[in-house]
Amino acid sequence: MFGTVVVGVGIAGLARIRDLMNPMPSSPSEHLKLLGFVSRRSFGNINEAKQISLEDALQSEEIQAAFISTENRSHEETIRMFLEAGKHVLVEYPMALSAKAARELWEMAEQKGKVLHVEHIELLTEEYKQLKKEVTGKDLVKGTLHFTGHVLDENKTGFPAFSGIARLTWLIDLFGDLTVTSASREEQKDKNYSRMTVHFQTANK
Repeated sequence: MFGTVVVGVGIAGLARIRDLMNPMPSSPSEHLKLLGFVSRRSFGNINEAKQISLEDALQSEEIQAAFISTENRSHEETIRMFLEAGKHVLVEYPMALSAKAARELWEMAEQKGKVLHVEHIELLTEEYKQLKKEVTGKDLVKGTLHFTGHVLDENKTGFPAFSGIARLTWLIDLFGDLTVTSASREEQKDKNYSRMTVHFQTANK
């Protein structure tokens, strides 16, 4: 059994706690034991999972892996702390707010002999697998992907493109490497409205 800790208890963190405490039969999660969760807020216990301090999570010899589900901006620092403490790390996308930081973290994990895995759960859903089957072997001529959401706190989530990074990984997984040909951003602060429009080109134009 691998001892694990969940860091951050927003929507993703609570889902992690739920799934680790009730693993699907014969799934890899059956080999993971949740030893606690870390949060800046005081909860006490959540569904029998106990709250522990970050320091205890880093120092515990029983904890071998951390699931990081905090806001985007803190991912890089939290990953570094757990890798330095000799733990494996699974982090919700994005791993960091820059490619340079991400490369440094990959190299650090390799030097430490630890697994650093970036999770994008949407790519594992049945709906997405079906979509991938439908586009396999076809040439993309032109397409549009439009999605909406609430306005995010840039201090926590980073530049607006990061709120759409999940969809960008869809496109890259489906159609290969993409080149940005143009990008624009429209903002109406009085209406709490923001829109980013990005045009991509596939390798075969």
